[in-house]
Amino acid sequence: MSTVETLSVWVVDDDSAVRDSLCALLMGEGYDAQGFDGARAFLDFAHPGLRGCLVSDVRMPLMSGLELQHALHERGIRIPTIFITGHGDIPMAVQAVQGGAVDFIEKPFPNQALLDALHKALAPGFDAGTAGRQAGARARVALLTERERQVMDLVVAGLSNKEVAQRLGISPRTVDVHRTHVMDKMKADSLPDLVRQAILLE
Repeated sequence: MSTVETLSVWVVDDDSAVRDSLCALLMGEGYDAQGFDGARAFLDFAHPGLRGCLVSDVRMPLMSGLELQHALHERGIRIPTIFITGHGDIPMAVQAVQGGAVDFIEKPFPNQALLDALHKALAPGFDAGTAGRQAGARARVALLTERERQVMDLVVAGLSNKEVAQRLGISPRTVDVHRTHVMDKMKADSLPDLVRQAILLE
């Protein structure tokens, strides 16, 4: 893995077992991994010249991962961020992605899910080519039916399937079917990916 040997990944998690396990995994894959036991510890370390990727738990004492993301932005520190959580929900995922997160992964997750997200986050030009991504998103959203677009808009706004069903006057099962079609047509492999595309359409 010569392409990632010099790439840094910072793991922020108050659970030492999770933190140490992830650092060991990443170092085994050739990354330069460093762990922090909380958001404030990483904030003290961070500076605008950082290059790499942040992997942060969402729910932590004193300062959450989302609060860390906001604090970094306020200091002009913008690095790709992947959130991991054992207590995820749609509104939280939407907030994270709207703040620029690359992905939002719920625990427990297979190691490959994190490695795939890191590969995407650290790929050259990931933040470039916005115009091309916008064109792609617009072409895909044009394939949606009116109902599918309604479902997509409500899902990325943070509503659950049950709430979408109540809003549209249809059954949760029907929402689930529409949501599956939306993910397929938008070629979205996760909710964060769908949210990113929705942001590009704004």
